[in-house]
Amino acid sequence: MSMIHCDKASFSYDGTRILNKLSFTVERGDYLCIVGANGAGKTTIMKGILGLKKPLEGSIRFDDGLKPSEIGYLPQQSDIQKDFPASVMEVVLSGCLNKLGWRPFYGKKHRQLALSNMERMQITELKNKSYQELSGGQQQRVLLARALCASSRLLVLDEPVTGLDPIMSAELYRAVEEIHQNGMAVVMISHDVHQAVKHANKVLHVGNELFFGSTEDYLSSAVGRRFMGETL
Repeated sequence: MSMIHCDKASFSYDGTRILNKLSFTVERGDYLCIVGANGAGKTTIMKGILGLKKPLEGSIRFDDGLKPSEIGYLPQQSDIQKDFPASVMEVVLSGCLNKLGWRPFYGKKHRQLALSNMERMQITELKNKSYQELSGGQQQRVLLARALCASSRLLVLDEPVTGLDPIMSAELYRAVEEIHQNGMAVVMISHDVHQAVKHANKVLHVGNELFFGSTEDYLSSAVGRRFMGETL
């Protein structure tokens, strides 16, 4: 059943139309990889999914009872975020903000959820360390644990392996794959296309040519073969 349905949506960036009549769906259990050249509009699609940007025309809607509070988001990390002066526990716990409701403080269940997701990401021993003192790979695991605190049905990741070495990138992909296998739908933008499509069951390619379909069909398509060859 469809969780997100994009129907002939068009978007602009800085006043310039960059996406035209885009259609795709995200269903339960999907792992969708969004690919394309720089400037093609990949992050704009993310913002559309998250409700941060409205299409010029067409629509993006939630189906299957999906709520914004059930979506976790791991954005591209900026230099400012890397120097965030907070403990690992504080960063992960902040993912529970959308669950507080009218309460101004975190409760026991929120702390348990944070600890559970830190254990899941194998960073429990880092909980009292300063986030800014961690390696890039450790920081991404912290942010992934934070996103898991916010999500229950859909995890959205924007270039999660940027700046990581191949070993750390592979570890992060394995962590996301495990999350997906445990029932979470995943939507990921990645510049590391060859690794990303190994895990995805669907691909959305944006740019001068549009493609949406299974990973198998993408890899055998003209646009897929050309783009994969260009990014070797």
